[in-house]
Amino acid sequence: MSRFLEQKLIQNKNMDCPKCDSKMEIVSINEIQIDRCISCKGIWFDQHELSDAKKIEGSKSIDIGDSKSGKDQNRNDLINCPKCNTKMIRMVDAQQSHIWFEHCVTCSGNYFDAGEFKDLQEDTIFDFVKTWLTPERKP
Repeated sequence: MSRFLEQKLIQNKNMDCPKCDSKMEIVSINEIQIDRCISCKGIWFDQHELSDAKKIEGSKSIDIGDSKSGKDQNRNDLINCPKCNTKMIRMVDAQQSHIWFEHCVTCSGNYFDAGEFKDLQEDTIFDFVKTWLTPERKP
């Protein structure tokens, strides 16, 4: 773990996971506070937090969930935003099309299932292969 990466866990009593309805906890990386589900380990990024977190060395360590269970959660993708209750839209990462996430058009938050943020941070030749093997995301 990077020496610049500081994690502090606090249960977020105001937010429930949009996928499994469990409570979210706050994970701090430097000055960024990200919400992570205590059960399925999905991660919520408020507006600008995703781009800021991607720039921090070692930030992928906040994604402690199992990528297989995260992939199973992709089937549960018609969800409401945990911040503003708006119906979220389903997205596919432009560079790694095997990464599917949900985005809120109202508050600009993003939800990643367990393993997806870590995968987003790792761009390998295997990601190129996964892109070809991943079926198209249906509307």
